[in-house]
Amino acid sequence: MLLLALVTPPSDARDLYTYVAPDGTAVLTDSPRHAGFELWWSETEPGRTLPNGVPMPRLDRIANLDAYDDAFLFAAAANGLPAELIKAVAVAESRMNPAAVSPAGAQGLMQIIPTTARALGLTDPFDGEQSIKAGATYLARQVAAFGSYTLAIAAYNAGPTAVRRYGGVPPYEETTTYVARVLGLYAHFRDTRPVSR
Repeated sequence: MLLLALVTPPSDARDLYTYVAPDGTAVLTDSPRHAGFELWWSETEPGRTLPNGVPMPRLDRIANLDAYDDAFLFAAAANGLPAELIKAVAVAESRMNPAAVSPAGAQGLMQIIPTTARALGLTDPFDGEQSIKAGATYLARQVAAFGSYTLAIAAYNAGPTAVRRYGGVPPYEETTTYVARVLGLYAHFRDTRPVSR
């Protein structure tokens, strides 16, 4: 068990579980394989949900949660979007980590893939303000194309082609979960923690 005390929890949103095998080996995983695993680290607040019923993420563990609020306000004004919606996307995408890189190659605070970054004129995906500006521009284009925040958020995650193909939110578990999380975070920020200077 001493090993577990030395492990730093990951910055991405995962619950971690522990199990001590009969031979004394300690196992730490985000995919428990049987009922013997116990929750060790959770990225959601027990008993709390976002306004739409999605588990409340541990926002208190995001050290720079409000650090980019001026950039969100600027991007919101430039694109006709609520700053809280853009911030919700950033939290869902990277947990506000400007250095984040996904396994698929998406980069920065708003997790923009390199081809989209080039099309948006994003020169440094790891600059938080540039990433927010580009991500907000892309999100605004999806709102204009699909006419709703829900479909725009789905397009941000799965791509506009998938949204068109399915005539709505694609039935991918990752996308449906993502859309619910972003909409819940948006409502939470709008109603209880508005972006301000």
